Amino acid sequence: MPLSERLFSRPPRPSRSPRSRWSRLAAGATVLGLAAVTAPALVLLAPAPQAQALSNGLAATPPMGWNDWNSFGCNVTEQKVKSVADFIVSSGLAAAGYAYVDIDDCWMSGSRDSGGHLVPDPAKFPDGISGTAAYVHGKGLKLGIYESAGTKTCAGYPGSLGHEQTDANSFASWGVDLLKYDNCNGDGSSPQSRDTTMRDALAKTGRSILYSLCEWGQDSVWTWGAGVGNMWRTTGDINDSFGSLLSNFHTNVQLSAYAGPGGWNDPDMLEVGNGGMSFTEDRSEFSLWAEMAAPLIAGNDLPGSSAATLSLLGNRDVIAVDQDSLGKQGTEISSAGGLDVLTKPLANGDRAVVLFNENAGAATISTTAAAAGLPASSSYTLNNLWSHVKTTTSGAISATVPGHGSVMYRVSTGSSTTTGTTHPLVGASSNRCLDAFNNQTAPGTKIEIWDCNGGTNQQVTATAANELRLYGGTQCLDATGGGTATGTAVELWTCNGGANQQWRLNPDGTITGVQSGLCLDVTGGDQAAGNVNGTALELWTCNGGANQQWRLG
Repeated sequence: MPLSERLFSRPPRPSRSPRSRWSRLAAGATVLGLAAVTAPALVLLAPAPQAQALSNGLAATPPMGWNDWNSFGCNVTEQKVKSVADFIVSSGLAAAGYAYVDIDDCWMSGSRDSGGHLVPDPAKFPDGISGTAAYVHGKGLKLGIYESAGTKTCAGYPGSLGHEQTDANSFASWGVDLLKYDNCNGDGSSPQSRDTTMRDALAKTGRSILYSLCEWGQDSVWTWGAGVGNMWRTTGDINDSFGSLLSNFHTNVQLSAYAGPGGWNDPDMLEVGNGGMSFTEDRSEFSLWAEMAAPLIAGNDLPGSSAATLSLLGNRDVIAVDQDSLGKQGTEISSAGGLDVLTKPLANGDRAVVLFNENAGAATISTTAAAAGLPASSSYTLNNLWSHVKTTTSGAISATVPGHGSVMYRVSTGSSTTTGTTHPLVGASSNRCLDAFNNQTAPGTKIEIWDCNGGTNQQVTATAANELRLYGGTQCLDATGGGTATGTAVELWTCNGGANQQWRLNPDGTITGVQSGLCLDVTGGDQAAGNVNGTALELWTCNGGANQQWRLG
């Protein structure tokens, strides 16, 4: 929300875009920029350890779930919430850890009832919040609700100031599991005092309700948030742009000393899949949020998600970094020239390392295992958490990272490599496997994508000679006729050692032909129609598209 509205509580503008709370980008950019400049200095002056965590037994790891605001804004309805709950389960996101289905502003009627209670809008929520909660609980999920610590919410609905216990009792009786508590239309008292009043009211209900503080990064909330809530906003409202991502990252990454089990720094919900950023930028956001042990709260229209978006939100290896039981936020160990290196200690002794390129052009980013905090060893394994390719290093951690992109490794002592192992190759844009047409083995057989089924025609072995062999190593992936032009078809051919049969599995998830330098591409895969069974593979200029991203299954 723009700073002017936070300070002066202007009437809401209901005609805003659902993805922009009161035109966040315009005036909110001032707040974001200020936070990016001032927050690091505050941390340097007061690097105190995290305060004792809120004693409600919740958020031992960062909360995961979904919030409706970025997709629906004030157009939220019971049916939309139920549809998202259905999808979280059917898509496998619930099994990956997504648990909370959060209703943001505009869910209530414009006034309280005669007893002073909040009233769910009967048109939007005909079964009430209790009925919606029962449905969500029936899916094995949890329901979150929104309120503000002022006289009105940010959209102008009744706020909780002066009604804290009444509202807390309502939330508990409805079966609410999370409260997002905003900071609009206050009375001039400190947010800490108003947030603490609601904390105590929630505790008195006897129901375990995760408490999310939305202070927009003001009042140094990270210095006192752990004793009041389970998560606290460290930044202004995010929007669906790389600039906003970068600003929120710059602020939040400096605050690692204040996060830990029970209480987490929150750089705001994810914009992954909302369409304002590229696939590469979306992947950077998810990588950085996981590295910073941030709550992973999806903000897109989940039932409308593409396979590419789900490949990001559902990556369990990256989620495991975020949810690691040690509960440490990753720290930035270098950032010269916008080339950032972050390291995060994990419970088993591994380190998660993110190489993040803030710049527009590709760049090589390097560090060492020692600098990342790993113990001395003769060799280390770099497990790429997006491509699942493993390599061995004597200590150097380095990758060419595309502009606005990131490479994320789980680094451990010892030696392990993908070379010589056999896996399916799964395309990010389709979630389908590289496949030799109809199980055929003859030279010239079409290479396509198809539903992954475990067949031998989908099993790929990467060799030390940079080949990608199928059928147990008798046939190779081949650029037809040694072609090096965009659009050259990829086919099956008898292995012959030719340069057109050599491929590089790159750290950014692309696969390039050694001879051509072009990317292995699902033809037309940036369009939904290009991701169907039978779509052919070809060579194409590398462009960062999800149809050029691959992972080992």
